[in-house]
Amino acid sequence: MGRVMALAGSVLSCTLLLTVAHGLQLSSLHQQSVTPTQQISQASAVSSGQTGSQPSGSIFGTVLDQGGAVAVRAQVRLTRPDQPHAQQVSSGDNGQFVFGNLAPGSFQLTVTAPGFETKIFSGVLQSGKTFLVPEMVLKVTPAATTVQVGLTAEEVAQIQLKQQEKQRVLGIVPNSYVSYVPDAAPLTAKQKFQLAWRSVSDPVTMLGVGALAGIQQATSDYGGLGQEAGGYGKRFSSAYATLVTRSFISDAVLASLFKQDPRYFYQGTAATGSRLEHALSHAIMRKGDNGRWQPNYSGIIGSFANAGLSSLYYPESDRSGGLVVQNALVGIAGRAVGGIFQEFVLRKFTSHANSQAANQP
Repeated sequence: MGRVMALAGSVLSCTLLLTVAHGLQLSSLHQQSVTPTQQISQASAVSSGQTGSQPSGSIFGTVLDQGGAVAVRAQVRLTRPDQPHAQQVSSGDNGQFVFGNLAPGSFQLTVTAPGFETKIFSGVLQSGKTFLVPEMVLKVTPAATTVQVGLTAEEVAQIQLKQQEKQRVLGIVPNSYVSYVPDAAPLTAKQKFQLAWRSVSDPVTMLGVGALAGIQQATSDYGGLGQEAGGYGKRFSSAYATLVTRSFISDAVLASLFKQDPRYFYQGTAATGSRLEHALSHAIMRKGDNGRWQPNYSGIIGSFANAGLSSLYYPESDRSGGLVVQNALVGIAGRAVGGIFQEFVLRKFTSHANSQAANQP
């Protein structure tokens, strides 16, 4: 009986051991079946995350000037059609630039540098690739070769004045008292005297005075000056002295004192009525050195002063107060008539008129 019980106990123990072992095996198999599932799930999650954002790429390039030297600190701007904000970098000491961590797609580069033309390049960046941009060669801005840097107002006025002195009607008669630049730099007192001297000392001006003296002699004007060569010489001297007095008193001395510009400023582009008004107003209005239009004090006072002085150049029999006033009014009216000719007639016959506005500093 005791042996039977012992045998039964052994069998029972073996059964329990087998049961436990089987349970452990099932547990192990269960764990092994779960773990790969979790790994696949995790891999799937990672894979799906990588699929949503493609591998990034970069853009690399070099900026040079047209001489082949590297362009340092040029501004390189990157724009993308799907991005509202642009990126910007500066080229380094070796002229190179780089944009990194970029999504694939089309792009545009805009390169700028002071004194150079803007350079634009477009391309398409492939996923995970580096786009090597062809050398970005910057050309010098054409205007940069003609811009005068650091000039004073006096220097600019001198350049413009030199151009005016080349202006001649039919390439012969000087026409330097007109500016085809509406915002020309104001003349200094020295430049006003320079313009007056160049005007009265021009050989063609001398010939004009000689012709006037010849007409006066032929018509026996100012008979007290006589005839023959002596009379012609006196008429020439009187006419030339009148011209010098008018030019220097009105357009140099008084223009400097009142700070007014003695030139006629061509308008040209407005309606005919506006241009006519502008031309006629030249008799009573002048542009100040401050750029504002004001009463023509220097011209009007100068006309009366010139009429009074010029009367001294002629015989006493030809002098009178009424003649002085008459000559002064004729001088004022002459500026109005001259303004009409300048505005509507003379430009088309004046050499270097177009180049004055085109070649400004």
